[in-house]
Amino acid sequence: MDKIKSHPVVRDEAEMRVHRALSDPSRVRILEKLRAAGGSLDAAAIADRVGLHANTVRSHLRVLAEVALVSHTTEERRRPGRPRLVYQATAEAGAAVEEAAGYRLLAEILTSYLAGSGQDSADTAEAAGRAWGRYLVDRQPPPATSSPVEEIEAMVNALQEFGFDSAVESAEREHTVLMQHCPFGEVAESHRKIVCSVHLGLIQGALAELGSHVEADELQPFVRPGVCAAHLEETTV
Repeated sequence: MDKIKSHPVVRDEAEMRVHRALSDPSRVRILEKLRAAGGSLDAAAIADRVGLHANTVRSHLRVLAEVALVSHTTEERRRPGRPRLVYQATAEAGAAVEEAAGYRLLAEILTSYLAGSGQDSADTAEAAGRAWGRYLVDRQPPPATSSPVEEIEAMVNALQEFGFDSAVESAEREHTVLMQHCPFGEVAESHRKIVCSVHLGLIQGALAELGSHVEADELQPFVRPGVCAAHLEETTV
């Protein structure tokens, strides 16, 4: 059930894959360290510079390599031992990092302005999210109908096109969408109320457009490290 609208906001597939890869701030930091090094670094050296475990860094590097922002070679070794893989930022990485930084700055400017605009700033952010959530998806034409599970799946798929990484846990008529690698993550560190309100609004708007079988009533930030939870409930309609 393909419910994602074709509109100017949706980029081509290659560009969207880069966008999703850079939705994780850790990957952006890795790219920045590789560019600053001006040469090749192995996973252990990168891990030391970004403060992550080497295995975590290797996982991030695989994602970056899949979108051609990082390349790797096997080092020449003149002594016993297994040769290491060393990584370099590609020529495309610079423009990608600069674009990501530009979007982060714009997001910081807009969220900080909205946060200081008045007591109803979270309500305004949620309303904006609902409007855009409706825009990102498309309901089935009549007389076709959809089930709650199909509506949730279509909503999750639509948001994943823009960098969200989500999984759904269901129990009878209640569902929990667990979200990690939020593309708003860095901005949420300083403006959580605004960012989470936008995110909840996106979910509400998408579900409302897809049908009337599911409603989102709450979004809990950071129920565990790096994971937020949206709580959904099936309606009686």
